[in-house]
Amino acid sequence: MDRVRDLASKKAAVVFTKSSCYMCHSITQLFYELGASPAVHELDNDAYGREMEWALRSLGCNPSVPAVFIGAKFVGSAKDVISLHVDGTLKQKLKDAKAIWF
Repeated sequence: MDRVRDLASKKAAVVFTKSSCYMCHSITQLFYELGASPAVHELDNDAYGREMEWALRSLGCNPSVPAVFIGAKFVGSAKDVISLHVDGTLKQKLKDAKAIWF
């Protein structure tokens, strides 16, 4: 859990993914389209990936990826991010965290 929290706090927007996950790719692309450049951590390419995946599950992220943090706070998985985007609050969260400026 400490590694997840440490990585999540290093950048305004952080997405934990797996390289073969299409929803992970979609969420990452959404962030790019909104003007954010998130730190992307692929769990299947990380030596501590399995431990981080269990830590994400303990936060309530099921499936474990994508797991999104904005401003070092756990936002949720793909459905949570899409809900925020649809209701218009995702962009404001990114602004508040200084992940985007416009």
